[in-house]
Amino acid sequence: MKALSIEQLVVDYKAPHGQPPLNVVDHIDLELEGGDFVVIVGPSGCGKSSLLRVAAGLVEPTSGRVLVGGKLADRPGADRGVVFQSYSLYEWRTVLGNVEFGLELAGWGKTERRNRARDLIRLVGLDGFEDVYPRGLSGGMQQRVALARALAPQPTVLFLDEPFGALDAQTRTQMQELLLNVWREVKTTILFITHDLDEALFLADRVFMMSRRPGRWLKVLNVDLPRPRTYEITTSAMFCQYKTELLSMLRQEAAAAEGS
Repeated sequence: MKALSIEQLVVDYKAPHGQPPLNVVDHIDLELEGGDFVVIVGPSGCGKSSLLRVAAGLVEPTSGRVLVGGKLADRPGADRGVVFQSYSLYEWRTVLGNVEFGLELAGWGKTERRNRARDLIRLVGLDGFEDVYPRGLSGGMQQRVALARALAPQPTVLFLDEPFGALDAQTRTQMQELLLNVWREVKTTILFITHDLDEALFLADRVFMMSRRPGRWLKVLNVDLPRPRTYEITTSAMFCQYKTELLSMLRQEAAAAEGS
């Protein structure tokens, strides 16, 4: 059974002034096995985030369906965790309170949820900050809390939409390495959206390249780089070869958009 199946997904958005709907995603299929780490890249506006939001149950598709663990997923659920670029933490809750939040909603007992939250806080490197409020944390630390909170209910699939886009280059690199360590530990399935080809190749088992709008698959690249990965791998010949291939496709899409 697949961890995530997206079948013939179409997403249209209403256009103003009686114009026809805007086709954003056009008949996309995607299957993820348990423990996969898949990254989607593509030109700006190609529908990457729309696809993720539908898969997370946050947006209703025009047609097609999403299955998580073989079950229809047409609304948000504990089987899917989501991390966005904005940290979206509850300012009135401590680090511990933020990570516990979803477990409270799910009816976990106090001791059970507190133990689970503390384990995740330790996993993302924030032990000692349990009683700190978000305003006392750096951007990278807040995103660590958001990651721990999304993982707390033990989701089948974790969706990340440009989660490190607002961070400085050094912190972004640290967060990428942290995410790989966390993924290796919890073994959840990850679908990750980014504009950054280096980030995509460093993280992914497979990179899916989307076309310009309406988004369709242009390329599925199997990233045959050894794990565990450290950032030194980004200077390897194979990494550079992969990046050159993806960059060439992005440039072709940009040129086609300008000529249309």
